Amino acid sequence: MSLMKPWTKWQNWVAVAAGLYAALSPIWTPTTGKTTATLIVLGVLTLLAGLADLAMPRLLSVEYAQGVLGILLFVAPWVLGFTGMTGMAITAFVCGAVTIIATAWALPSVMKMHEGHGHRPAAA
Repeated sequence: MSLMKPWTKWQNWVAVAAGLYAALSPIWTPTTGKTTATLIVLGVLTLLAGLADLAMPRLLSVEYAQGVLGILLFVAPWVLGFTGMTGMAITAFVCGAVTIIATAWALPSVMKMHEGHGHRPAAA
């Protein structure tokens, strides 16, 4: 079993980029106060979860948190009623979906490492 090295999981770099894009999107996309706050807050939290996951790649809870933030980004336009703001809604959908997919891609390797934690391979 190989140990995951910090700052090497490309999937988390993708989530960091998605969070950064969501957080900065109000700069170039027409928005309102509630929508601006939503994208900035969820974007920054996604960015921070991705960075935490990069720094501590074996923490399953951080991986799950990153996925939950992706889900929140994805559903925000419906829950908060800004589906009519096409630019911001598409930003939330895409950034959320990218985060969800990247997290789902990374999750099996983290789970596999936890399954083998504390167990040594049998001698041949």
